[in-house]
Amino acid sequence: MATPITRQFIEDFYRARISCDPERIALFLDDDVEWCIAGPVELMHFCGERRGKQAVIDALVRHVPAQLEVVGMEPEEVLVDGERAAALCLLTAKHARTGRTISYRCAQFLHFRDGRIARFRVLIDSFDAAEQMLGHTIHVSTGDEPAGEAIGNRIAV
Repeated sequence: MATPITRQFIEDFYRARISCDPERIALFLDDDVEWCIAGPVELMHFCGERRGKQAVIDALVRHVPAQLEVVGMEPEEVLVDGERAAALCLLTAKHARTGRTISYRCAQFLHFRDGRIARFRVLIDSFDAAEQMLGHTIHVSTGDEPAGEAIGNRIAV
């Protein structure tokens, strides 16, 4: 019988993910898991698409720690509907190269099959995350802004 998907189950997955323990992580993943983190791959090498349990585990135990020591994954909002779940999370990590604390929000969408993650999609607040990873503000052109007032390098509408 499949494990019912609950908020506690989602939180247990996040704890396993942070642990970087491949055996613990594997318990939550379908063999053919589809994994996609939308973000700046050139800067955050763990972003992008992975397919299969081993590729995902490799990303979580090798690629992520090479850039970030994740110390917290706080699910601020979680919605579970049958075999699907969505979560708004606050990720907190230590930047591996500089030791700076990095903190950004991400929206995560999970689809389960037989109590294991079959599809995982993440949208990162990548502009904020990229600025923190780089350690400085990213200046963008404020030429012909759309309706709204320019505030620094951002647009207020």
